[in-house]
Amino acid sequence: MTQRQFFGTDGIRAVAGEYPLTPLWVMQLGAAAGEVLRGRSVRPSVVIGKDTRQSGDMLEAALAAGLTSRGVNVTHLGVLPTPGVSYLTRELHADAGVVISASHNPYQDNGIKFFGATGEKLSDALEAEMETMLSRVTDLVPVTGVDMGSVTNYTEAERLYASFLRSHAPDLSGLRIAMDCANGAAYRVAPRIFQAAGADVFAVYTNPDGRNINRGCGSTHLGHLKQLVRGDTFDLGVAFDGDADRCLFVDSRGNEVHGDHMLLLAARARKERSVVTTIMSNMALEVILQTGGVALERTAVGDRYVYERMQAKGLTLGGEQSGHLLFLDVSPTGDGVLSALLTLKAMRQLGTTLDALHDELVMFPQTLISVPVKDKQAVSRDPQVQAALRAAEVQLSGRGRVNVRPSGTESLVRVMVEGQDAAEIHDLARHLVNVIEGCGV
Repeated sequence: MTQRQFFGTDGIRAVAGEYPLTPLWVMQLGAAAGEVLRGRSVRPSVVIGKDTRQSGDMLEAALAAGLTSRGVNVTHLGVLPTPGVSYLTRELHADAGVVISASHNPYQDNGIKFFGATGEKLSDALEAEMETMLSRVTDLVPVTGVDMGSVTNYTEAERLYASFLRSHAPDLSGLRIAMDCANGAAYRVAPRIFQAAGADVFAVYTNPDGRNINRGCGSTHLGHLKQLVRGDTFDLGVAFDGDADRCLFVDSRGNEVHGDHMLLLAARARKERSVVTTIMSNMALEVILQTGGVALERTAVGDRYVYERMQAKGLTLGGEQSGHLLFLDVSPTGDGVLSALLTLKAMRQLGTTLDALHDELVMFPQTLISVPVKDKQAVSRDPQVQAALRAAEVQLSGRGRVNVRPSGTESLVRVMVEGQDAAEIHDLARHLVNVIEGCGV
């Protein structure tokens, strides 16, 4: 993978107002991106959407200033889910799309994520090219006069995206749905789409104030939604995260129905022969899929890696336990509202309920322990750790699995052991932790 300083697996993310997400730096990023795009198109165009964070307007203005300074025409889409920006990038034939969002992070954070002209995440190579251009923007020849870019507001963005979603919605007549919109980007469009499909919708967290996005709500905080649904008023609940690229469900009893359940349901309804997920998906999903003749492929954590494997293998269904699902025959990026609609479509197609799905897919017990270390990369190379891992894998052969991986953001190693016997996996996990702590790295 091309080395990049600022771009991570899901764009650039930091505390808004702090480096690198300062107005000056973001303006320079816009200029760098504009110059790269200008090398590929005579008059490039970029669409920009955002979630409901307080800092979104500031970063959007800075980015647009940088882009237009290099001759790029900018179209503001307003508040729109991340997948909506992907869709409008394609629909409006833009050269690139940008989302200003930090997904499920608290409101103080924000981020910048680019899409290519086809609505897919920008390639590593192009992101690296933009980073290289950053060091040169102050030396570029100014763009002036008629060559300067323009800024327009596109007021039809949400309507067009809603029309796309509606085209994939099943008949939801008779369903009573509680909906948590996370005070985020889907606060308007999600309730409207489900209501238009015939559902009786009670939506909460639909009053964003710039600072309440994801605060005690959304797909990472299901407590309130579970309480609502347990009241025997609703058939199910659905929650989105701040930028609405993922969703999770709650069945009529208040049980969480996550990405593993959703992948199982979709695989059956679509008659898939292979599904891609990450190392975090429960082994119970792998076992039940294999019983039905469906292969499960695992990747590193991150929808980017799921997408890459699906592309390489020509597959159409994949996703993560977090509810970030990919239906590549419908959309090139994860879409929480679309995933929710397609999940309910599969449920009705198969004549089942989320309650039955939850009860059928009984998760294997799992122990996950984070171990502070000095050198997280050296741990996996340590001979004692490798020997302990091999021994654990032999012990659990066919009955469970073991994974030891470095944290992506902290000086930690995460030890995960999963299997049918809770006591056994707990003991194995503690043994691996002891070995790691004792290896001195």
